[in-house]
Amino acid sequence: MIPQSDTIKNKFNFGLYIVSTPIGNLSDITLRAIDVLKKSEYILCEDTRTSKKLLDKYKIKSKLISNHKFNEKKNINKIIEILKSEKIVSVISDAGTPAISDPGKIIINECVKKKINIYPIPGASAVSSAVSISGFSEKYFFYGFFPQKKKDLLNDLKSLSNVDGSIIFFVSPNKINDSIEHIKTFFSGRKILICREMTKFFEEYIRIEVDDLEPFQKIPKGELTLVISENTSYLVSLSESDKKKIKKMIQTSSVRDIVDLITKEKKISKKEIYNYCLSLKKWN
Repeated sequence: MIPQSDTIKNKFNFGLYIVSTPIGNLSDITLRAIDVLKKSEYILCEDTRTSKKLLDKYKIKSKLISNHKFNEKKNINKIIEILKSEKIVSVISDAGTPAISDPGKIIINECVKKKINIYPIPGASAVSSAVSISGFSEKYFFYGFFPQKKKDLLNDLKSLSNVDGSIIFFVSPNKINDSIEHIKTFFSGRKILICREMTKFFEEYIRIEVDDLEPFQKIPKGELTLVISENTSYLVSLSESDKKKIKKMIQTSSVRDIVDLITKEKKISKKEIYNYCLSLKKWN
């Protein structure tokens, strides 16, 4: 059976489209993204000079409007009027998905207020790309860029050190060395994946223990995506008494209830408890 989306040959409704663009390699753009950008009356660009490289490659001739954090509010009324006249308007950032640590949220919220339709055009993402190759917990928390003030950063890192899962940060190259000591302070005992220039010719991936991190001798080129692993240093394994308890509970309780109860009592991996429960069910 042909999926419904394939039968509707990319017919686009009027409204605002949040379009994901490549995070480095210009070939990493979807066919649907190209189609909607070509059909757009206007494209809001974080930086028109950067966007033109992509748009020229795919012969996209739509009108461009510069839309960045310094003029987003100023543009609002003009863009809303365009959308009210039943036009297709797309938003793109320099790389990845708009409004994810990039401009776009202001116009989205205004469209919500004005009841103007908003549509996502998914595609490349630095977050999912980094997580997918990390090998860390699939349960993760995306933080974004570090705040400007050191006090705010330290407070946030302290809170994040208690997050049950892996954590993703975006870090500008000029801040990475100053951040390393703070990362070591709050995430000691964990692993880290540092992604640089993802999908580009000189892409680089550094896998290392947080405790072994050292400042870069030369400031790296391009923004960095950091993935810090879940905290496993405090976890203990199931004891024989735990296993006996689970064997009794499995007769009357669901696996989810057992996992919730045991993890409230002890710092044991949910995955270990879950797998043990499944092994019991298999042999019963």
